[in-house]
Amino acid sequence: MSKLKITQCRAFIQAVTQKALEMQVPVAIALVNAEGHLLALERMDDAGFITPDIAQSKAFTVAAFRSMSPRFPDGLTIQQWFKERNPQMLINASIFTGGKVVVSGGCAPIFDGDEMIGAYGISGGTSDQDEEMAIYARQKVGLAHRPAHDSTPAEVKKHIEDLYAKAGINANKL
Repeated sequence: MSKLKITQCRAFIQAVTQKALEMQVPVAIALVNAEGHLLALERMDDAGFITPDIAQSKAFTVAAFRSMSPRFPDGLTIQQWFKERNPQMLINASIFTGGKVVVSGGCAPIFDGDEMIGAYGISGGTSDQDEEMAIYARQKVGLAHRPAHDSTPAEVKKHIEDLYAKAGINANKL
């Protein structure tokens, strides 16, 4: 069983911070293990005081829902799925987890091969800005947000891509 290492967390935080400074958007960055337990959290100077809580909740949410099903590859898909099916359940999930469920862009799982080893959340910019920082950081430090061998059934992939399209996200393809 692989684990997300603190050195990987630090490298990811450093890469997000670099991109955030370039974009002039101060953020908070959180990384959790596969069970949603906090490993690392950093708030940039001038980031909003609530951004660390949001970043940690985003990471927790991805860990929780991705552990349930490959149907939830990131926060944007989780958001759209609940929006279409049962928005009240998403609110209830946030309440019964003490506010730990937050869905938005800028969060995704982290894989080592086919094993989910953690998740990250970024908060402080728009969903698109948080997502842009995440993509940059993942590429820079070599963290995978999808399993090496995707065994997600074709109908589930189509469903996820339909959710992306409905949310106006045409760049995300499985």
